[in-house]
Amino acid sequence: MNTYRQILTKYWGYSQFRPMQEDIIRSVAQGKDTLGLLPTGGGKSITFHVFSLSCEGLCLVITPLIALMKDQVENLKKRNIKAIAIHSGLTCEEIDAALDNCVYGDYKFLYLSPERLITEIFRVRVKKMKINLIVVDEAHCISQWGYDFRPSYLKIAEIREFLPGATVLALTATATPDVVDDIQEKLLFKEKNVLQMSFERKNLIYIVRNIEDKQRYLLKIFSKLKGSAIVYARSRIKTKEIAGFLVKNSVIADYYHAGLDYEIRDMKQEQWKHSRTKIIVATNAFGMGIDKPDVRAVIHIDLPDSLEAYFQEAGRAGRDEKNAYAVILYDESDKRRLEKNIADNFPEIPRIKQVYTALGNFYQIPLGGGKGMSFDFKIYDFCKNFSFQAVMVLSSLSILQSNGYLEVTDEIHSPSRIHFIVERDDLYKFQVANAQFDGFIKMLLRSYSGVFTDYVPISEQALAERSKVQLDVIFKYLQKLQSMQIIKYIPQKNSPSVIFLEERLDEKNLLISKETYHKRKEIYTARVNAAINYATTTSKCRSQILLSYFGDKDPYRCGQCDACARRNKLELSKYEFDIILNHAKEILKKEEIKLDDLVDRIPFDENKVIKTIQWLLDNNKIKYGEGNRLMWHS
Repeated sequence: MNTYRQILTKYWGYSQFRPMQEDIIRSVAQGKDTLGLLPTGGGKSITFHVFSLSCEGLCLVITPLIALMKDQVENLKKRNIKAIAIHSGLTCEEIDAALDNCVYGDYKFLYLSPERLITEIFRVRVKKMKINLIVVDEAHCISQWGYDFRPSYLKIAEIREFLPGATVLALTATATPDVVDDIQEKLLFKEKNVLQMSFERKNLIYIVRNIEDKQRYLLKIFSKLKGSAIVYARSRIKTKEIAGFLVKNSVIADYYHAGLDYEIRDMKQEQWKHSRTKIIVATNAFGMGIDKPDVRAVIHIDLPDSLEAYFQEAGRAGRDEKNAYAVILYDESDKRRLEKNIADNFPEIPRIKQVYTALGNFYQIPLGGGKGMSFDFKIYDFCKNFSFQAVMVLSSLSILQSNGYLEVTDEIHSPSRIHFIVERDDLYKFQVANAQFDGFIKMLLRSYSGVFTDYVPISEQALAERSKVQLDVIFKYLQKLQSMQIIKYIPQKNSPSVIFLEERLDEKNLLISKETYHKRKEIYTARVNAAINYATTTSKCRSQILLSYFGDKDPYRCGQCDACARRNKLELSKYEFDIILNHAKEILKKEEIKLDDLVDRIPFDENKVIKTIQWLLDNNKIKYGEGNRLMWHS
């Protein structure tokens, strides 16, 4: 067994790699900059985890998803692998201590959010680190024309100057051909090197249903479904409403969205992961980092605004490689809503500038100040303060982000942390002199290890239960010990952050590129139209549509989606159908003729020709024109 497989078996318990994983590992081991394209659930993280564990040094992992970053760090720690994460939810002292651990400790993985790249403290320390690999996760974020562009990703190339010997591994599950080229160019690849696993998911059956009563149709699905499922909805209110409807109809269901307290979300997620809840109805806040193998269906009750988002979310079904369903329930209101989203996502430029100015005033940032500063962002408070609509604010922030003025993180759940800032001998003297704190300090030291060397997460609730006192008593003790300079205490928080990447400008100097604005709107419109086309097309294999969108050349018909199922009823092989189709298309593009004449002119079995023509009529590929003559329509 080679070294890589030994590591895979030792830490993850697998005897074999998934397709393309070992190829990616060997590519970076040869010092080649590599772009790995693996579909959702394809095991991207295994590639850099195994490689880095096979050699000396530290792996630097850049990712914008703080929740996923923290989840991966916890999973590595459970395997006794030393990993640490640095993001905007940490204090300066915590970041300083974490960077010291990476320079002088034996850590193997440093996870970093992209906005941290521009800080001086990181750039000074990274030069002292022995980096064996730079990993760029969610690499599509570096492309201005990708569906989730983040300008802070453009700073990654600058890090290469400080680490000239380090190889770059870029990873993503969703990238069109143009974005694939853009990623390699922006990351300064020495030569193009793409290792791509086909986006095809042979066990995933794609279905679109044009349904008015979507909730009633969910009951029909769940009456037959074995295993668990995810239902994605666009609004928080809708998740609760649908879950309530399912529960009333004897389906074991729950709802999930980012507006819930972290502890409640965590509990709901755990209930579903352990199959105590069968169906989770959620916004797109649910799913990052979840690798539940027996998800038999992912159902979108609202049409997503891009095939990138849809493909990633649908890909959470069938990770055990058994058959699973990716279902969209569609009606005309979906199309109207997505078309309205185009206008909502691109407010007029004066409105965007107004939001920027209000943000500066909200945080009392002076003109010329604020660069690199991070603030908790509570959108409800901000909108209420300035009488803004939330959709307009979020869209404006997205455009300000794409222009490089600020960064908006996903919501950060930061548990409470403590760090003893006195030596053990001095602490003992303090305990002797302050007997009222002695028992509490002893409980802290028994409950948590490493508190003298690092910030350690704690639970005030657990401490209260252990000591049989009210929660506010624990808070008072912690705050008092901090005021006496015995500990550093950081209370928990749950909120996204806004980071100012540049000094605050006045409105007249705030430049929103009209060319970029209109180009991004054009690209967003094209993505929306691609999603609508996917949902409204009834004649083309759904797998072929998705694979073509992501650059697969001449993908095969899957034979099992709803479009293929209708075609299969013709009892024709693909070869026979294609021959008849091509003949009909060639004739009807030149002239309009009657049905009998068309049948006579196609040199094939008459019954099969009639079946194919009827299918083409039913699916609006051909239609009747004047004089009851057939004409090519699609």
